[in-house]
Amino acid sequence: MSCYFIAQIQIHDEDEYRKYLDSVDEVFSKFNGKYLAVDENPVVLEGEWTYSRVVIISFPNENELKSWYESKEYQSIVQHRLKAAKCDTLLVKGRDWSSNTIYFYTMFLEPVTGSVIKIKYENS
Repeated sequence: MSCYFIAQIQIHDEDEYRKYLDSVDEVFSKFNGKYLAVDENPVVLEGEWTYSRVVIISFPNENELKSWYESKEYQSIVQHRLKAAKCDTLLVKGRDWSSNTIYFYTMFLEPVTGSVIKIKYENS
């Protein structure tokens, strides 16, 4: 099952953060991850966002993500990011869509009575 590394980052020391950026791609290329997004201006739809960057990385599974994150190579450089920025990071497990039934709903108002009618569709 896919697994995602999500980092919300507020950089406060650009020079120290640069040390992290100078090495991270070389280390990352040795592992099975894929950058999905690196965004410095995401659109906030709800709540507050007090960061300057969000990074989303996909891995085939949790073991692959942990192999990268816990590796000696990554741990030797992540210290630069942690010194240079406030970082909130998450490991998010993907959903196995192949074995689940997905339901879709359509709702509308019945014109005469004004009652809400809900129709359920199943995609299995």
